[in-house]
Amino acid sequence: MGLKLAIVGGGSTYTPELIEGIAARSAVLPVDELVLLDPDLERQAVVAGLARRILARTGSSVTLVETADEHRALDGADFVLLQLRVGGQATRLVDETLPLRFGCIGQETTGPGGFAKALRTVPVVMALADEVRRRSAKDAWLIDFTNPVGIVTQALLDAGHRAIGLCNVAIGMQRTLAAHFGISPERVELEHVGLNHLTWVRAVRVDGVDRLPELLVSGAEAVMDEDEMPIELMRTLGAIPSYYLRYYYFTGAVLEEQRHEPSRAEEVMRIEAELLDLYRDPTLDRKPALLEKRGGAFYSEAAAQLITSLHNGTGDVQVVDVRGGGAFPDLPPDSVVEVPARITRDGAMPVTVAPLAPELRGLVQHAKAYEQLTIAAAMSGDRQVALKALMTNPLVPDAPTAIGLLDAILTTDRAHLPRFWRS
Repeated sequence: MGLKLAIVGGGSTYTPELIEGIAARSAVLPVDELVLLDPDLERQAVVAGLARRILARTGSSVTLVETADEHRALDGADFVLLQLRVGGQATRLVDETLPLRFGCIGQETTGPGGFAKALRTVPVVMALADEVRRRSAKDAWLIDFTNPVGIVTQALLDAGHRAIGLCNVAIGMQRTLAAHFGISPERVELEHVGLNHLTWVRAVRVDGVDRLPELLVSGAEAVMDEDEMPIELMRTLGAIPSYYLRYYYFTGAVLEEQRHEPSRAEEVMRIEAELLDLYRDPTLDRKPALLEKRGGAFYSEAAAQLITSLHNGTGDVQVVDVRGGGAFPDLPPDSVVEVPARITRDGAMPVTVAPLAPELRGLVQHAKAYEQLTIAAAMSGDRQVALKALMTNPLVPDAPTAIGLLDAILTTDRAHLPRFWRS
C-alpha cells in the first residue's frame, strides 16, 4: 500500500512545484494519495487544476484530492507538509510595514515582523499537530516549511511531535555553488550552521575537499551579491553569511531601503496574482518560469527529497531544522538548530559541528533566547512574556521601542491573536 501525503496550505502557488517533485520520484516514493487542504477552496481549485495536469503529463497514478475538511486531509496521512500563512499576504504586508513606523526592520521572519508572524502561527500549527497526532498514521511526520521555521519547529518538538523543519536557503546555496563549479549538486556538501534564517556556510566540500578558502580569495561574488553582502565581510568572517544576515549586519542601510521602496509583500501579491492567472490556463501542465520569482526557490525539491529519504532511510545528509543534541555545542541539546543531518527512517540525526566562533555564537545565543520567549508568549497570550520577547529580539533597539511595537502589533493583529485579548 502506498503513502498518503497531506499538504496544509494546498492553495499555495508553491504546490505545483511540490507535485512535480513528488511525481518525479515515483520509483522511490510510492504515493497513492495527495490531499490539498486549504480554507480558500476557489484558489485551491485553480492550483489543483494545474497539479492534476502535471500528474497527467508525468503519467502519475496518484489520486489528488482537494478539501477544506481537516479530518479528511489528515486521516491516515503518513506525511503532513505545513506551508500555511495565517491571514494570507495581507498580514505579511503589515509585518513588513508596521515596524518601519518604529524605526525597525520590516521583514516577515526576522525582527518584529517575524515576531508577529510567530504569535499568529504557532498556536494554529500546534492545534493542527494535535489533530495529526489523533488522526494521522502512527508514525506520521510533520514537515514544516511554515515560517518562522525555527520557532515553529522548536514549538512542535517541545510538545513531543514528530517534526522536522525545512528551509530553502541551504539547497539554494548548494545549487548556486554547484553551478559555479560546473558539477552536479550531489557533489557539493555545505557546513551550513546556525538557526533558521541566521546561518553561515563554514565549509564548501566538493568531493570531500573544502573549496571555501579559494572562494573567499576569488569567486565569492558567485554566491553572494556584493551590494548585499560585501566580499570583505565574508573574508573577515571566514564564512558565507546567509542573505538574511544583511538585516543584522547592515540594519541601517536595509531600513533606509525599506523606507523608500515597495515592500516585498506587495511584489509577491502581484506575482501570485499573475501565477494564478497562468495556472488557470487549461493547456499549462508544468510550473511556469515566473514561479522562481515568487521566492522559496528549491523548497519543493528539498521537501520531496526529505520525504523520500525519511521513507527509504537512505542515510544521506541534508540541511534541516532539528534538535542539536550533542552535535551543536553552543546551545542546549534541546535547542532547534539548522545544520546538516543524516536522514534515516528514525528522523534527522545532526552531524557534529565544531563550536561557533565568538562573533557567530553571540548572535545565535541571543536569537535563540528570543525564540524561546516568543514561543512562550504565543502559547500563553501573556503580554509580559511577549514584551520580554520583543525586548530580546536582536533587531529591536530598546525597551521603549518594544513597548510601542507590542501595542501596535496586538492591536493591528487582534483578529488573529485571541489569546492576548481573552480578558
